[in-house]
Formats: sequence, C-alpha cells, structure tokens
Amino acid sequence: MERLFRSLKSEWIPEMGYSSVREAKQNISYYLMDYYNWQRPHQHNDGVPPALPRIGLGACPVLVDLYKNRNDT
Repeated sequence: MERLFRSLKSEWIPEMGYSSVREAKQNISYYLMDYYNWQRPHQHNDGVPPALPRIGLGACPVLVDLYKNRNDT
C-alpha cells in the first residue's frame, strides 16, 4: 500500500494540488482504477500492469484436478 501511495504522490498529484475536491476525486480515481492497474508498467511484473493477464500463464493442474474432484461428487 505504501508504494502505491508513494507512486500516486510522486507521479500523479500536481505539486500545487487540485483546485477542488471534485477534481481531486476524479483525477485520483482515474489513476487508481485505470492508469495504475491497467496502463502503468510495474517493475515487479517485468513491466506488465497488474490487471493485464500474464502471457504463458496456464492453469495449475493440481488445482484443476481438485476443483473437478470436488464438483464431480
């Protein structure tokens, strides 16, 4: 969480702040709900935003089998 807020403050919020609470809410909501999760490259994910699916990531066979076995009975 702290890293998210650091990124928000250092990358997004204007130095002079916002002219209104409404503007701040809209702008920060966009950053959190759209830009940060869907567009912004993340170093931890090799530059991939966290909301994008990972290429080559397949199903875990153990979990698939466990799910099938529980639902077959």
